[in-house]
Amino acid sequence: MTRPGLRQRAQELAERFASRADEYDRRASFPAADFDDLRSEALLGLMVPTRLGGMGCGFEEYVGVAATLAEGSGATALVFNMHAGVTGALAGVPDELARALGAGDDFFAMRDRVLRAAVDGALYGVAISEREIGSRLSMVETTYEPEDGGYRLRGEKSVCSGAGYLDAYLVAARARHAQEAAPVVSYFLVSAGDGVTVDGAWDPVGMRATVSRRLLLDVVVPPERLLTGVEGLAVPMAYAMPQWLVASYAAVYVGLARAAVAEGITYLRSHHAGGKRSGVPASVRARLGRAEAATDAATLVLAHAARLVDTRPGEPETNRSLYQAKLIAGDTAMEVAATVSEACGLGALGRGSPLERIFRDARCGAIMPPRSDICADYLGTTALASDPMTAMEEAPW
Repeated sequence: MTRPGLRQRAQELAERFASRADEYDRRASFPAADFDDLRSEALLGLMVPTRLGGMGCGFEEYVGVAATLAEGSGATALVFNMHAGVTGALAGVPDELARALGAGDDFFAMRDRVLRAAVDGALYGVAISEREIGSRLSMVETTYEPEDGGYRLRGEKSVCSGAGYLDAYLVAARARHAQEAAPVVSYFLVSAGDGVTVDGAWDPVGMRATVSRRLLLDVVVPPERLLTGVEGLAVPMAYAMPQWLVASYAAVYVGLARAAVAEGITYLRSHHAGGKRSGVPASVRARLGRAEAATDAATLVLAHAARLVDTRPGEPETNRSLYQAKLIAGDTAMEVAATVSEACGLGALGRGSPLERIFRDARCGAIMPPRSDICADYLGTTALASDPMTAMEEAPW
């Protein structure tokens, strides 16, 4: 459960975000003022441990904050999600486990510097997706190899939310020097600067203010920038503890579904006031009721999954709940936005209206990785007691 004061801060920020969302969406520009607000409220340190000056929140609290922020701006919440994924993943690996895997003092010093910088306002993002493979980690073409005591990374990421506005990127790359049959895929934290180039235009239908442009990499990073100091952990960890690759996105789309319902209520009240039975036809009220019920159900499914992450991380039931949350949130956001739009009619969908923007943003939920079909296949595969790493023709990672 999100602590009361934190929820109130998130709600106040969401109201500010909503007032600026149309302009950022129209221009497909980065919501700089939104992130200035997040910095001033210290929310970039949401997942950072209290010993480093952060709030030390768990996954359930993250979900509550992210969904609330998305009610104001889905695009801002999505970029915030990427930042929380980096800080949450770094903070979430227990020291004893990292040391058991081979992490040394340099890694821990780097990790703490990165997390303290987030408290001070540094913004991070995730660079996994590549052309034709999406976010399937086992198929990434970006490579790394030893060089000058560190690692040289070369490759291209097709989209990266916030590209050009971030202080560092979490990059997935495969070992060019590995001889194993299966690819060795690792994570590196790569600072913005020389060797990291943002390229290409950004003019999509939805989530326009994420500014998810192409990222070109030809850069050498120091050895401590290999996360946990161990190669080859990216794919196993994606299956073992998938919360930051699966359900964190679900929070954004639950928030968008809520925003659609709220906007529908506002519109219908203002356009059908004063008549019999409030002037809203029964068929319209029924659409709104179904949309609200579906949104509440998605909220409960997500809250259950998030609570399991905090109390029983990595367990099979927890991971199934995470995929359920992503599947339901992505599909629900799209369906609710469509239902509310039909209930309100064309008058609510003029270019630049809140519902029109929400409608376009919500459509992205079902296709964001792992997309709805993959989530459903994962759930069916595990229900049949099969291993998703080997039994799925199109593996999630």
